[in-house]
Amino acid sequence: MDKISAACAMEWSIQLDKALRSSNPALAVETILQTGPRLEQWGQEPEATKALCSIFGLVPGEDRLFANAILLRLADAFRFGDKKIRLSVVRIFLTSIRCNRSKKLRKQKRRTFLNSRVYNHEELLRRVKVVFDTGDVESRAMALVLFGCWADFAKDSAEIRYLVLSSMVSSNILEVKASLFAASRFCELTDDFASVVLEMMVNMMASPETLPAVRLGGASVFTRMVCSYSVSKRAYKTGIKLVLDSSEENFIIAMLVSLSKLVSKSTSLISEQVDVLLPYLSQENSWQMRETALKCLHLLFVKEGCCSPVNMHVIKAVFSILHELELPSVMHCGALQILHKIFLLTLPNLPSFEKLEFDHLLAILENAAQSPIMSKCLAALRILTDISSKLWARKNSESFAVYSSPLPLRVISLVMAQLRSLVKQLPDPCQTSSRIFHEIKSLLKLILQLVGEHPDLGATVLGEIGSFIKYFGTPNENVLASKHIASSEVLDFEGDMYQAFRSKLLSHIHRFVATCLQILNEAGAITTNVFDKVQLLVKHLHHGRIFDCYTWTIYSLLLHSRLFGILIEHPFKQELATLEHACKMLSERDNWHSYKAGIYATNQGAWITATFIFAELMSRVQSESCYCWFKSLVQFSHSEAKLWLSPLAKQGSFLEGSVGTNELLAFLKDNFGELGQDAAGNDDVPNYRDVLVGAYKNVCSSIETLERVIISRKAFCFQRWFFSLRAKLLGAVGEILEVLDTSKQETFSIIIEVQNSALTNIKCLEKFTQFSCRLNRLAKEFNLINSSFIGMDCESLKIIARLALSCSLLAFSAGFPHFFPNLPAYKYLRTCVREHSQQSNLSSMLLQDLLGRLLHIDHEVSMDLCKLLDNGGCPTKCSHLQSGNYILKSGHEVKDILDIIRYAVSTVMHLQIETNRIQNEAIISHVTKNGVELLLEISRKWLQIPFQMPKQFFNTSTDSRNQSQITVSSGLHLSLNLCLQLRNASPELSLGLTKLYCVLYSRVSFQKQSHGERNNEEMESQCQPWESEEIVEMNEKLFQYVTECAKKTTSYGKRFRDDDMNDDQMVYEFVCFEPNAKGQGFSSCVLDVSHFPVGCYRVEWYSCCIDNEGSYWSVLPLNSRPVFTVQESLFV
Repeated sequence: MDKISAACAMEWSIQLDKALRSSNPALAVETILQTGPRLEQWGQEPEATKALCSIFGLVPGEDRLFANAILLRLADAFRFGDKKIRLSVVRIFLTSIRCNRSKKLRKQKRRTFLNSRVYNHEELLRRVKVVFDTGDVESRAMALVLFGCWADFAKDSAEIRYLVLSSMVSSNILEVKASLFAASRFCELTDDFASVVLEMMVNMMASPETLPAVRLGGASVFTRMVCSYSVSKRAYKTGIKLVLDSSEENFIIAMLVSLSKLVSKSTSLISEQVDVLLPYLSQENSWQMRETALKCLHLLFVKEGCCSPVNMHVIKAVFSILHELELPSVMHCGALQILHKIFLLTLPNLPSFEKLEFDHLLAILENAAQSPIMSKCLAALRILTDISSKLWARKNSESFAVYSSPLPLRVISLVMAQLRSLVKQLPDPCQTSSRIFHEIKSLLKLILQLVGEHPDLGATVLGEIGSFIKYFGTPNENVLASKHIASSEVLDFEGDMYQAFRSKLLSHIHRFVATCLQILNEAGAITTNVFDKVQLLVKHLHHGRIFDCYTWTIYSLLLHSRLFGILIEHPFKQELATLEHACKMLSERDNWHSYKAGIYATNQGAWITATFIFAELMSRVQSESCYCWFKSLVQFSHSEAKLWLSPLAKQGSFLEGSVGTNELLAFLKDNFGELGQDAAGNDDVPNYRDVLVGAYKNVCSSIETLERVIISRKAFCFQRWFFSLRAKLLGAVGEILEVLDTSKQETFSIIIEVQNSALTNIKCLEKFTQFSCRLNRLAKEFNLINSSFIGMDCESLKIIARLALSCSLLAFSAGFPHFFPNLPAYKYLRTCVREHSQQSNLSSMLLQDLLGRLLHIDHEVSMDLCKLLDNGGCPTKCSHLQSGNYILKSGHEVKDILDIIRYAVSTVMHLQIETNRIQNEAIISHVTKNGVELLLEISRKWLQIPFQMPKQFFNTSTDSRNQSQITVSSGLHLSLNLCLQLRNASPELSLGLTKLYCVLYSRVSFQKQSHGERNNEEMESQCQPWESEEIVEMNEKLFQYVTECAKKTTSYGKRFRDDDMNDDQMVYEFVCFEPNAKGQGFSSCVLDVSHFPVGCYRVEWYSCCIDNEGSYWSVLPLNSRPVFTVQESLFV
């Protein structure tokens, strides 16, 4: 547990005191400068509560005492120190002010630090005032700056106010500037002081004796007069009058900037300020004046996001800047950015838009888009892209009939031209810095935006990228053809010095192509034409002479994408080509890129390639931990490869007609004998059940292999949890097929018809009920793992969400008996549900779960599911608090699952209609027979859905915690002081959290051996949260509690004591935490364990957090469960 600032305060205070007493002035300055960030960090943390003090062994109020001591020592250092020490003290408080301005949301917390944790404000001011009264000019100026930094409480001192106001009319410029800074800080907080300062400023500015430097410093004061609207308006009117009455250019420039900053915080004055700025854009003014006016408009429209109505005069005035080519490019870029913002906010609704010379506008933008200055080019291209996206719908307008090709195509052509230009003008590999790749990413991002708005352009874009790769793959010929120069002058693009540039560029393009395909997939625009373009793109890359094997491999894996589905006619040919590239890469001993390619193969579902790469790498590693890691990957990939091959192995004609099959089979037999035999042996192919059992055993072996890696008890927590869920899923489906007996399904159906035994059918339906409960719980566990790893990439979220959807589908199919209330055994089956779930109405639970996942995907199926609900309505479980789980979108990967869902739902609805016409005696036989056939068909179809590994699987992190002993006397409540701290979380994530919640619970059945007798193996087994049988139920309770708290409309309890069916008493309590910047939260709770017998008990706990977007995320426990001991009471 990391120490909070309050726990470090005494140490910080002692360090500061020692440094100030030291005879070494440099040490004093260094320690003072270290104290600044510490106070800054301290200001972000809430005040120490009683629970927090108890955890860190602090006396209540101790933190305030040392905060007071630190600040008084700094004041003493300023009072008695030399110039360097005084400057260091001033510097740390000025830095704090800058942080306040850059992090506005946390300004209030930082301001309250000095107010709430320091008793002697007057003493601080008194010690600094001594320096003001007795020091020289520089010391007086530094004292005034400190008064300004402490404006939160210094503003309340009449004496300090007088000092600031009197210093404004001092004869010394340095003192006047410092007093203006202090006055501006006071003006932000008090109306009356701001009014006095405003009157003084008018007189100072109007006086001819005021120095120009003072007038310029006074202009900045107007920016801070924002305490109230009335003061801001008076300050603005006064400032405008000063501008109009002045002929001094530097003063006018300073005032325009200050007034623009002032009105940016008061939107009602923005239109007036824009009208003031426009005349200064005209050519009659100097270049500096025009640049300032443009910067002010940029501040109002771009930085502050002004939404004020804009008339055509503003657009024309800004456009006039673009006509003047002799102006600096910085001004052109600023003008383009302003126009971009104006177009986004107002152009679609601009009344006189049709009257604008739109063809002239586009011509100017096109010229700017071809500028060699990339900032100007990108600004113009962004405008053209947004015009294409937002205004191209008005195709009938004559204003758009400018080019022979539609505007989006024209923009794509311009972007690709710039991309080629960037590559062509690369004379030095030193230019392959982040700047060039940032520009390339910006250009590609514009194309993705266009594809998102116009999915029909996907094939065109991929064709352009393919042409670019072809151009880039033969650079020497292109340079000779374009520049007409001798071959001796051709740049050596094939040399090693350009290898880094080539690899990085093609990596960016690869990510672009993958993202583009995903966008097209979600839009339902994956067509044969798109697939052909990707094939041609990969072909161009393979023909390039300068590309490495890693690049060839990852681009080949694009064709393994499950987005293309049946469009891939010869998957084995593609698999063989990918394996050939992987072989070459491994033969070059390029292990790191081979590992990356293996990871990408698992993401794409190319399990044969992944198995080969990981197996080869496993033989090369030397450390035990790396060997175990690769061995687990080989075991898992091997099982998934068998699952992928098993449906294809039954399709003999498909294998025989596939190009490259023989070569691939020969390759598999040479390298993976068993796997090759599985694919080749069409006469004796194992049934689905045997394949699933083998895959289940392999996944379990992978888990055991990972557990051999002794790095930490929490090593590979996501990986082991994910393997565990995959094993549970494969095991459940395997058991279902074992019941159905896939190798003898026809005989099985005949037996059911002949026997017509009600008892046999009921036992069969009872087994399916158990499977349904298990699969429904498994779907919720996939939800839980998705919401337990904050910051998981979108693709991983999507893959796991699809797995959860498939589990929900299987649970729905296995629970078919519960959709027939007229079934004679219906009441008995509902009783069986209580043994496996907290709910007795399994049909409602299954429908609610499946419907909740399909609401945003398929409206038609959702309506059919609503009809199956008892009340015929929509889901009852709804909450305004959104879970962190990914919401699936319709796409090709989901399409296979949706097709099965449609089949399952329609079959159940049809079967319901049939059973209404059947007599009661025959219903159970009819439902069983048709339900078994449905479940068998669904299981077969489910096995053919490709499986992909989430990228999150390869993001490893470890942690461990120690456990301390807790005791309580028998018959008393257990009081706990709690610290909940996020591990492996970025600072940005910690700052983005608003609440942390936790549920702690214990049972009488949780009784363990004493601390001394428990061995390490038991402790290890306690540390796997996904192995708990209550993980889903308790997280649902926690989610319900957080939802009720967020509504603030109920008095939902926080402490509970329940008895379950086995009379096992459970106590649990919910706790809320306020997180600090480190992701720490402190609180306390009381568990009612007064009825627990003497002994040792473990406390289970689960937690969650709410981010600033209102999303709910589960937090995986990374430490062992706390254990408390109930001792005999010492009192009678």
